[in-house]
Amino acid sequence: MTDALLAPRKWVTMQDVALAAGVSTITVSRVLRTPEKVKVATRERVAAAVRDLGYVPDQVAGSLSSRESRLVAALVSTLAGSVFASTVDGLAQSLRDEGHQLMLGTTEYSSASEQALIATALSRRPDGMVLTSGEHTPAARAMLAGSGVPVVEVWELPDDPIDMAVGFSNIEAGRAITEALYQIGHRRIGFVGGGIRRDGQSSEGDRRGRLRREGYEAVLAAHGLGEPRVVPNPTDGSMVERGARDLAALLERWPDTDAVFCSSDSVALGALSEARRRGIDVPGTLAVAGFGDFEMAGESGLGLTTVRIPGYAIGAEAGRLLLARKRGEATGPRILDLGFEVVRRATA
Repeated sequence: MTDALLAPRKWVTMQDVALAAGVSTITVSRVLRTPEKVKVATRERVAAAVRDLGYVPDQVAGSLSSRESRLVAALVSTLAGSVFASTVDGLAQSLRDEGHQLMLGTTEYSSASEQALIATALSRRPDGMVLTSGEHTPAARAMLAGSGVPVVEVWELPDDPIDMAVGFSNIEAGRAITEALYQIGHRRIGFVGGGIRRDGQSSEGDRRGRLRREGYEAVLAAHGLGEPRVVPNPTDGSMVERGARDLAALLERWPDTDAVFCSSDSVALGALSEARRRGIDVPGTLAVAGFGDFEMAGESGLGLTTVRIPGYAIGAEAGRLLLARKRGEATGPRILDLGFEVVRRATA
């Protein structure tokens, strides 16, 4: 291996472009920022040098005078499955429309990981931040408050948002889908997912699943349907694997269960697969409902009864709020509830 290959790589600078084009660095800067003020021939020489050298403008350095990075950081709980895909799409599109870019990180449902990612993201001086977690460490909240960066929490309606929030009530959504199962005649309803540890306590991870479980339990209590049918939900394995494993455990304990509400459509996919392996008739013997209305849940997929969440609209609205705050415009209420919809399909 040659010394050249071992040498550290060097960023191509504006000075390199100026030297290659035979112009000053000020001229290169003008071509990049206000090309209409530069002669066509000069613009073409600079453009050729940029292309040949592979020059990428340093947006961080360029933002120092304007105090704008044109970056928005989004920290999502997971990229597994399609849980947050539509929300990320909506957010990214709204930002692109205004000349901003999205910087994405995953917390894997860990408050400690979120805290570390917040510190890293803030070091890039983003113009805004979007968080999918509703639980934050005190240090994370302090960093965000001290930064002055606009923050939007999504997919929840926290009682005490850091700044702004866009989402829906996970408790009410869990209540609505369980009530729908009750209204079509089911009385022995189980719940799959939602972060129950083997000692019966709530796990740190899936806060939204726990909130949906609260809605489920409220319906059981209101109708006198007995104790909740919930099994321990360890967090190892994929959501599909957990759905299959947890349905098996639930039916082992309560074999007469006639319906299950799954904390997400991915969990429901696992539950449906387990029911099929056992030869259980769905929905004749066991009704299955999910949450999210992911693409696979539709009529061309699972035909899954589920809760439809306006994921794209949540992301788009979060982007709108951040950019409005940046422009100094009024953003309206701090908490914006976009609601949800129960969708009946073949599995229930």
